[in-house]
Amino acid sequence: MTITEKLLAAHAGKKEVTPGELINARVDLILANDITAPIAIKEFERIGAKQVFDPDRIAFIPDHFAPQKDIKAAEQCKLLRDFSHKHNLSLYFEVGRMGVEHALLPEQGLVLPGDLVIGADSHTCTYGALGAFATGVGSTDVASAMATGECWFKVPESMKFIYYGKLKKWVGGKDLILYTIGDIGVDGALYRAMEFTGETIRALPMHARLTMCNMAIEAGGKSGIIEPDEVTKEYVQARAKRDYTFYKSDPDAEYVEVREYDCSKIEPVVACPHLPSNTRWAKELTDISIDQVVIGSCTNGRLEDLREAAAVIKGKKVNPNVRMIVIPATQWIYKQAMKEGLIEVFLDAEAVVSTPTCGPCLGGHMGILAKGERAVATTNRNFVGRMGHPESEVYLASPAVAAASAVLGRIALPEEVVN
Repeated sequence: MTITEKLLAAHAGKKEVTPGELINARVDLILANDITAPIAIKEFERIGAKQVFDPDRIAFIPDHFAPQKDIKAAEQCKLLRDFSHKHNLSLYFEVGRMGVEHALLPEQGLVLPGDLVIGADSHTCTYGALGAFATGVGSTDVASAMATGECWFKVPESMKFIYYGKLKKWVGGKDLILYTIGDIGVDGALYRAMEFTGETIRALPMHARLTMCNMAIEAGGKSGIIEPDEVTKEYVQARAKRDYTFYKSDPDAEYVEVREYDCSKIEPVVACPHLPSNTRWAKELTDISIDQVVIGSCTNGRLEDLREAAAVIKGKKVNPNVRMIVIPATQWIYKQAMKEGLIEVFLDAEAVVSTPTCGPCLGGHMGILAKGERAVATTNRNFVGRMGHPESEVYLASPAVAAASAVLGRIALPEEVVN
């Protein structure tokens, strides 16, 4: 069996499972945010459920429109708070404690190798970087799982991606996943488990692995997953508050498709409007002027991402025709970035720094685009109207490319800016 099949079999109480099989499986963690949790709460109450299956296994994180941007957002967030207090949920993260959900939960040691995690948010697939099976589900599935501790699944086929070769300078996890999506398309892994492996993956730090698994959904994937190893162990050891299990794919496991990539040939990649699969080398796009840069989100708002952006922009100024918005993904990241002087680097460059929020990624707040405006963002989606006006444009890139673009006022390569 593949790692995905082993994980699902273990949680379904079965010796083995096969692709296409329908199973009921116990979940280790359920999460929802201020957009999706209110629907789940209403459904939970509609089915007459009196109590949650485990108040320590449900995480409610107001991050999309929080800090509350208007009355409607405030009402949504209040629903989460009231339900959490009523059911004594230990994993309710109020503003001041919260962060962007998919950065916060691994940081807090709440998702671990071998877990089965469901979330009412499509980027729940992020946690596959830790060797967990994690996938986005609908709010009604979350409602029933909150009551029963179980969810149904169709076992996905697995697709293997083998990466080899040494990465060039300024090329990282964001470039690898954008290149992959550009290769297979936005439905190239539809309802499949995307298993990332090979020497290049084994050499990747955890933040880059999280970025790759985060965007499995942008290829239509049911999940993204990386076999846990020493990098995983080092990351979770200091954080874990309960036991965890390392699963590995069998050598003779079957895959519906296998693809290989020579990473030594991959350069900084940019996804052009209006699909994450519409990729080109950044060097081909240097004539495109921009109005905004966003560095943050569950894809690239981690401390290492801020370090990368700061290394490019240190001692320089944001182009006078551009606004640059930096959003640390959690309170801890914000605090650490302050200690390391990264926030000062951004402020000296005349960027603005926001409290943790999903904000502009989904066109929520803190950086909405006007008609005709263009942004370079480290976020995960660039659909029509995703960050504001339907006639605005979003280009997806790494923190290094985004920071260089902020300096030059156009899509740029880091080496154009860094001496």
